[in-house]
Amino acid sequence: MAVTDSIHTRRFPEPAAALRLIKPITWFPPMWAYLCGVVSSGVSPVGNWTLVLLGVVLAGPIVCGMSQAANDWCDRHVDAINEPHRPIPSGRIPGRWGLWIALAMSVLSLGVGWQLGPWGFGATVVGVLAAWAYSAEPVRLKRSGWWGPGLVGLSYETLPWFTGAAVLSAGAPSLPVIVIAVLYGIGAHGIMTLNDFKALEGDRQMGVNSLPVTLGPQRAAQVACAVMSAPQVVVVFLLFSWGKPLHAAGVCAVLFVQFWAMTIMFKDPKAKAPWYNGTGVLLYISGMMIAAFALRGLA
Repeated sequence: MAVTDSIHTRRFPEPAAALRLIKPITWFPPMWAYLCGVVSSGVSPVGNWTLVLLGVVLAGPIVCGMSQAANDWCDRHVDAINEPHRPIPSGRIPGRWGLWIALAMSVLSLGVGWQLGPWGFGATVVGVLAAWAYSAEPVRLKRSGWWGPGLVGLSYETLPWFTGAAVLSAGAPSLPVIVIAVLYGIGAHGIMTLNDFKALEGDRQMGVNSLPVTLGPQRAAQVACAVMSAPQVVVVFLLFSWGKPLHAAGVCAVLFVQFWAMTIMFKDPKAKAPWYNGTGVLLYISGMMIAAFALRGLA
């Protein structure tokens, strides 16, 4: 059934489809990154639990959920090819409801961000703008296999990490915190590239130049893994140089297990990319928290 035929079958969104539209499974990375920022700030969360919980909810269900709704609305024609069962092309989110949900959540994001003070609000503004720049015309950075994943990686990892540290410390984070947050955001570019494998055919037909489209699955997987690995190597060396050898060894250990998972994925990148996104990414974010505790000791 075509998108244009199916979207008029309902007047109001199906509640379960509305929840699926904002993809709860995607909330965890920015929520985790915000907690990494809280830990790395060196400020005790005791007495600051409201800021911690509000920031976690803002980073995950609200801002990330909004970005998913915006992306699904802007991708509705691509999804009709790749995944016609999704809420919008299937008609369970009819008409322009997908757009209205994304816009309403953008406003909600700014309102909640205001409660986190100037640093939290500023970061929220950046997050909202990044979400729309990634998905919406005429900018639509998603068309680029380099700029799109890079923006998402920085938005999902660096920005919430920076925000958590800034909100708890009520000021700009220290330089080591910023450096580590940026490195993990850069590495997340590779995670986003692997996520593009599931949309390979639709992206090719709709002119979305993801790395799997432009480089092919095998080469794209190799580039993604290199981009994920290199920043973690830098993190290991920085932690050693900052006098945190045990934490450096911990990050190094999870990186070596990722290398093992990468060798499995390389055997069939297109089929194994979803598996790696469930296995390797867990190891990646484990290293993030190890580094956050190391930074706490430097604060």
